Amino acid sequence: MSDGHSKKIALTVPGMGSDHCAGIVRKTLERLDGVGNIQTNIANHRVTVGVSEEGPDGNRLKKAIEGAGYDVAAVSGDTEEDGEAEAAIDEGYLSQARKRLWIAGVPTTLIMILMMPHMFWQPIPGYLVIVALLAFPVVFLYGGAATHRSSWRSLKNGTFNMDVLISMGSLPPFLIGLIGFVYPMTSFIEMAATIMTFHLLGRYLEALAKGRASQAIRRLLTLGAKTARVERNGEEVEVPVKELEPGDIMVVRPGDKIPTDGEVIEGESHLDESIATGESIPVYKSTGDSVIGATINKEGRLRVKATRVGGDTFLSQVIRLIDQAQGSRVPIQEFADRMTGRFVPAVLLISLASLAAWLLIPDALRPILDWGATFLPWVNPDASTPVLALIAAIAVLVIACPCALGLATPTALMVGSGIGAERGILIRSGEAIQTFKDIKVMVLDKTGTITRGEPQLTDVVTAEGIEENDLLLLAASVENASEHPIARAIVEGAGERGIKPGEVSDFRSTGARGVSGRVDGKQVLIGNRRLLEEEGIAGLEALDDAMQELEGKGRTAVIVAAEGHAQGIVAVADTLKKESIEAIRGMHELGLHVVMITGDNERAARAVADEVGIDEVQAGVLPEGKVDAIRKLQKRYGNHVAMVGDGINDAAALKQANVGIAIGAGADVAIEAADVTLVRGELTGVVEAMQLSRATFSKIVQNLIWASGYNVAAIPVAAAGLLHPMIGVIAMTASSLSVIGNSLLLKRRYNRIQPRGDDS
Repeated sequence: MSDGHSKKIALTVPGMGSDHCAGIVRKTLERLDGVGNIQTNIANHRVTVGVSEEGPDGNRLKKAIEGAGYDVAAVSGDTEEDGEAEAAIDEGYLSQARKRLWIAGVPTTLIMILMMPHMFWQPIPGYLVIVALLAFPVVFLYGGAATHRSSWRSLKNGTFNMDVLISMGSLPPFLIGLIGFVYPMTSFIEMAATIMTFHLLGRYLEALAKGRASQAIRRLLTLGAKTARVERNGEEVEVPVKELEPGDIMVVRPGDKIPTDGEVIEGESHLDESIATGESIPVYKSTGDSVIGATINKEGRLRVKATRVGGDTFLSQVIRLIDQAQGSRVPIQEFADRMTGRFVPAVLLISLASLAAWLLIPDALRPILDWGATFLPWVNPDASTPVLALIAAIAVLVIACPCALGLATPTALMVGSGIGAERGILIRSGEAIQTFKDIKVMVLDKTGTITRGEPQLTDVVTAEGIEENDLLLLAASVENASEHPIARAIVEGAGERGIKPGEVSDFRSTGARGVSGRVDGKQVLIGNRRLLEEEGIAGLEALDDAMQELEGKGRTAVIVAAEGHAQGIVAVADTLKKESIEAIRGMHELGLHVVMITGDNERAARAVADEVGIDEVQAGVLPEGKVDAIRKLQKRYGNHVAMVGDGINDAAALKQANVGIAIGAGADVAIEAADVTLVRGELTGVVEAMQLSRATFSKIVQNLIWASGYNVAAIPVAAAGLLHPMIGVIAMTASSLSVIGNSLLLKRRYNRIQPRGDDS
């Protein structure tokens, strides 16, 4: 590793459920020597740590995190953990949360059943003893033990995690309630049990909801094939996928998953690639085509040579990108970080201040209670001053827990990145999501982005008295002997029209000027006008207008002559991708200024730009000049420039742009340099990606406003004694769930945006 940390250690921390918790874990690990590049991912509760050779091992890292108040479920030396193992950890955490909830919920329910008649109808003999015995395991044993252990470790380590507030809200009421055995007073034991139970209910519901929010990456982790049939010593044998090596020949039968990325060396079939691209229509594959691991073979038998295995496969790269996005930080999150970092100590001070105020100046505060009692049934202005002071202090502790604030960003990122993955849009970072929403200029490369990146036969113009098929037969027969891309385009175009090339003899090539050969006894010459003029070909003047028109459209046109007479013109061009016009129209609807930067000549570039509706063209730009072109646009439009590219020569410009977008079918180096990758390779994905980034960022802002506004509004109400602690803990849990629920609403919004070809 370039940063001096030679290995990585991944730790699964189930209780790291918010950015506040993640911040505590990061600060704890930063204190250790030999540790760096700490990445926390709230979506999968994972911490990845770069460690030097002399640095701490996994056990020491685990002890440090546990010292901060968080249990560690697993330690791994490999960040690419097995999907089933990770899913088992998550299920184990959910199962544990469910078990704790049951153990706390049953006694607390019994306490509530006993409390009602005892308070309002008939005192129950031995009530305090019964309630204390029922509440003890809830507050101190399996129900609350983990919470208090986390609080103690956190305080001992000089940090304040969110469990501190719950411990402070449940332990004092229970202990104060025990005074009732020696001195008649109101019991608070019921409050202690209820607060802990609702806290555990909130933890369980959060685990359940967050599991749904991150289910996209969970599905990806379990999609791959587990075994592969490979040819070994002339026989087919079944081996685990993790034992595959590049070069292995795999046999894939109809209905099987492709075990790993590879190249078809025999057979043809249609593959369901929807898990990778979001495209529901099966894609035809034959010899020489690349295939993606975990896609499904629909009908034919294929022999596939493995090209990428393990962490290098497409699926692993997708998982890694989503993992990075879900664990990344959005610039706006710095605001939440600053708030949560100071929040818990501030809440403790406010709670103590509330306690002191009610004990010192109760008469000044009681009018507030008298007013609240008119419409809040839980407010009791006749309670004693110590009781009111304790209720206010505890209510502040439980209502102010900043869980919702910590969940605001990561839950929205989880859902947004998951939606993107389902549609073949991989957004690498939270920063890209925030930057993307402000983009004003979309820069497009031409070849491979707007166009297909390979020439195709587009026009056939015949001289007087010549049939189109006869002209194509002559052209295809001679060009069939050439390997030039234009020649291949003519041959393939003729084949699509049902014309099979004939035999050619005396084939000759004159470099870039043309080719010649004898077909059915006729001497055929194909080339540019200058070559044919030098050869004295007749009838060229009649084709001048057509030639100029084709060249004006940016076509590459060649003249076909036979026996000294011009027969017609055959033109090829790098044709548009079918979705380019629709995509650029969508960019305009989003208010973007669309610029094309290309190395092609002005005429060819302008022809493409006019056809698709591009606003600005910069032609003849060399690869090294694209970076300067992006810089000039950034200066003109205030650093709000995104670029879409697909080739190696686009990588530097993609990095320079404020948001780099790589077409997924392009070069790996371009994809690595990009902030957003479009797996389907379709330009319409740019529009979807921008819509998704705007919607995701909008959810982040909504969540932060709700969570911070909730705390700001609730704390004064609690401090004034108008909020019962049990109501407060319910409201705190509801606040966290509302943030998660609001993030999940992204799914509903994007259900109407179906991947191309999906009729569902």
